[in-house]
Amino acid sequence: MMTAQHAQPGGPGITRPERTPAALRCALAQVAPHRLAEMERDKDEAIALAAATDRLGPIVQFLETWAVAVEIARNPALAARLRAAEHAARTTDRNAPVWRAAMDEIHAVHAVARQSLVRE
Repeated sequence: MMTAQHAQPGGPGITRPERTPAALRCALAQVAPHRLAEMERDKDEAIALAAATDRLGPIVQFLETWAVAVEIARNPALAARLRAAEHAARTTDRNAPVWRAAMDEIHAVHAVARQSLVRE
């Protein structure tokens, strides 16, 4: 199920999903279907860890992680920033200032996405 926030020209491509496994999976299928298998593996790991530890923390973390991933993927500008920073991080020597700047940008993009979720 999606929230009432609607897509805007130049803005997010889909509405923001509710923070449930089914809603996040549906949204991910629309904006980043190549990541569905990764999401399923993460979900299985979170459930197994939650069962083993008798804690909900792993499930809450799974939902947070994938809500942020969907938030980035559904926003073309954020997704482009992240792709560029990830590319720079992969192709630059870790001792170079450009690598540190790329890592800072990756963290900034995730922070922007998390902040967007808090404001919903």
